[in-house]
Amino acid sequence: MSIVFPAARRLPGLALLAGAWLLAGCASVTPIRQLLDDPSEYDGKTVRIEGRVRGAAGGLGVGAYEVEDKTGRLTVVSDRGDPPRTGADVGVKGTFQALLSLGIKSLAVLKEESRSLRD
Repeated sequence: MSIVFPAARRLPGLALLAGAWLLAGCASVTPIRQLLDDPSEYDGKTVRIEGRVRGAAGGLGVGAYEVEDKTGRLTVVSDRGDPPRTGADVGVKGTFQALLSLGIKSLAVLKEESRSLRD
């Protein structure tokens, strides 16, 4: 005869819930090419990108910079401080905004919500 405690029956469900919560907090990085290839899919959605800053301009707490990963380049606009220096490796979370699509060209920006510098 085995004895099963009521709390023990809930452990598998709690473990599954905890795992789902952890995964939800670790949003994946979206390749820039994927954003530009299907801009309507991501328009208005929060995404994360990572890459190297290829150009930056700004001052007085606002600016724009271009991030390049292995798949493409995307302009990031920010009102949260000066842009990072050219050559810096960054991770950026923001709202993707598809501005225009003409044939194979897409014009889009990422409105920065947060940024982290990578080593």
